Amino acid sequence: MVDFSAIMKIKGAWDDFTKNHPKFMPFMQAVGRDAIGDGTIIEVKVVSPDGREYNTNMRLTQSDLDLFAQIRGMY
Repeated sequence: MVDFSAIMKIKGAWDDFTKNHPKFMPFMQAVGRDAIGDGTIIEVKVVSPDGREYNTNMRLTQSDLDLFAQIRGMY
């Protein structure tokens, strides 16, 4: 059974997120369209409020791309 109230809460939270961070989705769409392929390196940096930095990266493989395609196929 589908819990429509939970879906609406998620939708509201997503709307708030996109309103608060309007550049994020266009950035992700451009990356997905133009930059993702076998061998692409994704780097992530997080800076905590007290200034601590956390960094990591990963090189995408064909199996990663296959997983992304499967997830996209669900929609």
